Amino acid sequence: MAELRVKTAAKINLALDVTGVLDNGYHAIESVFQTVGIYDEVTVSFTPAEKTAITVSCDVPEQFASSDPIPCDERNIAYKAARIFLEDRGLTGECRIHIRKGIPSQAGMGGGSTDAAAVIYCLSVLTGTELTEEEKAALGSRLGADVPFFFAGGTAYVSGIGEKIVSAPDYSGRLLVMAKGSEGVSTGEAYRRIDALESPYHPDTAGLVKALAGSPDEAWQYFGNLFEQAIQLEEVDKLKSAMLNKGALKANMTGSGSAVFGLFESTAEAETCAAKLRSWGYWAEVCETVGKSFIIID
Repeated sequence: MAELRVKTAAKINLALDVTGVLDNGYHAIESVFQTVGIYDEVTVSFTPAEKTAITVSCDVPEQFASSDPIPCDERNIAYKAARIFLEDRGLTGECRIHIRKGIPSQAGMGGGSTDAAAVIYCLSVLTGTELTEEEKAALGSRLGADVPFFFAGGTAYVSGIGEKIVSAPDYSGRLLVMAKGSEGVSTGEAYRRIDALESPYHPDTAGLVKALAGSPDEAWQYFGNLFEQAIQLEEVDKLKSAMLNKGALKANMTGSGSAVFGLFESTAEAETCAAKLRSWGYWAEVCETVGKSFIIID
């Protein structure tokens, strides 16, 4: 049985705007995605056989499991990724997936999407299957709008419903504090609240992309997230205020919530901030922005 183990990164939205509703009912977005050094660890093994059998097991920290139960069966997006890959390539066999969670779920950090991308990546290696960028994107899009981004990661301008991905100037190596409480809003409810906003202030996503290219040290001035205006969670406000009070240049919610990231210049200030947030009962970690999604573990 061949096996491959990878660390697969979370993402944040440096900027996230909703620009309208398409004819098919989906919302159009403009965003800058960025992978960050918070990881799930995904181990995939595969043995060819006449019939396909897929199993998923999970190692979930109690802090995550108590607030956001993660299904470790056919409902898990990693299971769906394996099934779609094998069916699409006409392969059968025994596939075992183990996920060690380091990314909180329902956080706007793409924890499920990055796991799905990692499974497809691992199976492509284990089965000796070459996939073009277009083929990976097509498979990922069948699982979720965020999945295609994770095949490369780094910094990217994302539009449409998330399927249009263009590399943006590298923004890796920036110091962050990531934090999340227990509050949250479903993605569907978040978009309903977006639709109900009157005269919202839209983040300048184009300005952010331009700043990343010309003045990256000032790019934080263009960070923003339209969902903050729609959701207005007390915990998000508390986390943002704490980060700013502890020295963050900027603090914003990521995705449709409810994790918050703060950009820091001082490691000491970042560590102090994270420790304070943990003392209040929040999940909080210091990390950096990173230039790729997958790290192969020997």
